[in-house]
Amino acid sequence: MPAKPSTKVEIYDQHYNLGSDGDADYVRKLAERVDAAMRQVARETKVVDSVRVAVLAAIQLADENERLRAQLEEIENRDQSVSARARSLSQKLDQVLAGPRLGKAG
Repeated sequence: MPAKPSTKVEIYDQHYNLGSDGDADYVRKLAERVDAAMRQVARETKVVDSVRVAVLAAIQLADENERLRAQLEEIENRDQSVSARARSLSQKLDQVLAGPRLGKAG
């Protein structure tokens, strides 16, 4: 099995070669996001241990991910509700249009 292509990135002053099936630019973007989160945590907490900074940044990113996932689920549920209501109204309209017509000239 051939090795996955790797992308060189720098996260919190450490160099990594990350193997991925994805686009190298996408991998770099993810690394930049992790680096920015770690630097923000270090700046705001004054923590100097890089492992602790990494864990706090991971918690922050996981929290953001879960909040976005919940928002997406809420939007999807709302969309399903609107779709169900539209189908119901469409069926009622079809029934009205298919029913006997009043005042029809003969």
